[in-house]
Amino acid sequence: MSKTGNHTYGQILKSSVLIGGSSILNIGFRVVRTKAVAVLLGPTGVGLLGVFDSIAELTRTVAGLGINNSGVRQIAEAAGSGDTAHLARTVMTLRRVAFYSGAAGALLLLIFSRQVALMTFGNDHQTGAVALLALAVFFADVSQGQAALVQGMRRIADLARMNVLGAFYGTVFSIPIIYFYCKQGVGEKGIVPSLVCVAAMSILTSWWYARKVQVERVVLNWREMYSQTSALLKLGIVFMLASLMTLGTTYLLRIILLRSSWPAPLTGIEAAGFYQAAWGFGGLYIGFIVQAMGADFYPRLTAVANDHPQCNRLVNEQAEVGLLMAVPGVIATLTFAPLVLQLFYSAKFGPAVEILRWICLGMVLRVASWPMGFMLIAKGARALFFWSELLTNLLFIGLFWAGLKIFGLTGAGIAFFSMYVAYWLSVYLIVRRLSGFRWSVANRRLALVFLPVVTLVFVSRYFLPNLAAITLGALLTLAVGIYSLKILCTLVPLERFPGPVRKMILFFKLASLETNNNHPN
Repeated sequence: MSKTGNHTYGQILKSSVLIGGSSILNIGFRVVRTKAVAVLLGPTGVGLLGVFDSIAELTRTVAGLGINNSGVRQIAEAAGSGDTAHLARTVMTLRRVAFYSGAAGALLLLIFSRQVALMTFGNDHQTGAVALLALAVFFADVSQGQAALVQGMRRIADLARMNVLGAFYGTVFSIPIIYFYCKQGVGEKGIVPSLVCVAAMSILTSWWYARKVQVERVVLNWREMYSQTSALLKLGIVFMLASLMTLGTTYLLRIILLRSSWPAPLTGIEAAGFYQAAWGFGGLYIGFIVQAMGADFYPRLTAVANDHPQCNRLVNEQAEVGLLMAVPGVIATLTFAPLVLQLFYSAKFGPAVEILRWICLGMVLRVASWPMGFMLIAKGARALFFWSELLTNLLFIGLFWAGLKIFGLTGAGIAFFSMYVAYWLSVYLIVRRLSGFRWSVANRRLALVFLPVVTLVFVSRYFLPNLAAITLGALLTLAVGIYSLKILCTLVPLERFPGPVRKMILFFKLASLETNNNHPN
């Protein structure tokens, strides 16, 4: 193994632990908030939470114009140039665009709140709640701009702290809001104020860490402002369109669930609640791996985008580490799906179990395919990226609708898995033509090990008694977890592991200090 290769594996693990650790805490706080809604309001409340959250995210994405992604690249390039004046102009432009775009998005949602309520719920009873969401849109958009500044300066530790503290304070203050409304007998009316509270906490914490980035004072004339804004938006709009398609699809799927006919006593809002529960928990463990890709992998991939062998190597290494970290968690979720849904939500969420299990299968393919997807943007293949995202989302909508008709509520999970089968295959063929990409021998070996194990755990629930299926899944989770750790120990120097993990590795003799001292760095 080359030195460069080992350094890359170590960097991947370090960023995954740092960003992933904060993401796990962030997601944990979100689970607490969702658990509170599930206990206080039941599936109906969880369904409304998912719908309102989709409206806010969709509006913020349109208003944000993708600057939370393009801003990272612009700030990083400006910082790397060593031109402090250029950096100051870029920072000032980013802050202004984030503020004005957030204000514009909030105003538009406020103006069209009745139309959005009618389109979503079929009536205008939720117009006031949708109008109040405008505040959450403004706070979130400004917060994303400040987060882009922190990430672009590669202050990854501050980015992690910012995310954790924002989620913590949002949880601490939002749950009492819902409880207060429940005591008044109108608990569902507390959902939107709680979302506004979470967004408000995120803007406060992002401001606190963004203010630490010191830049010189500059004065921008209109020509410079136009030039800086154009550079920011050219790439940003590509990201915005991709995000818009994904969020628009999420929003449309919620509407399909709300408007579909369900056998009594199941209602559309309850069906949306079951899907939201499965979707939210299905992405818990995978979320930190995907976020680590966005925080660290994408900038590194961009730096070598024109070097095909280097680019292909980075994608293979990211996929390898991602799969080693993801598959044990996926197997555990498949095994304990009924228990974790009851633990994190309530006993009423039994219908979400099968949706969750199919989503877990799709999440494995998500981890395997996302590094390849980043290659399209890193190489500037904007048209390929746009059309692949558009066709994938259209396919998902079609599969979702057909899945509900054929398999009922479980079809929602089957559609997600089927969509990622098609996405993995299509993006692999695209990057193979783009850069000559091939899966590495290591990744092919992992596929031969992981694919049969995941399949066995998934189907065991249909052929074995419940206790036997859980026992088998638990043993395979342990075995795959040890196997993954042993491989990671051969790829990454021991000192790069977090302290508790390092102690566990030494305790179970998965690696030795003597061997690791000779590990190339």
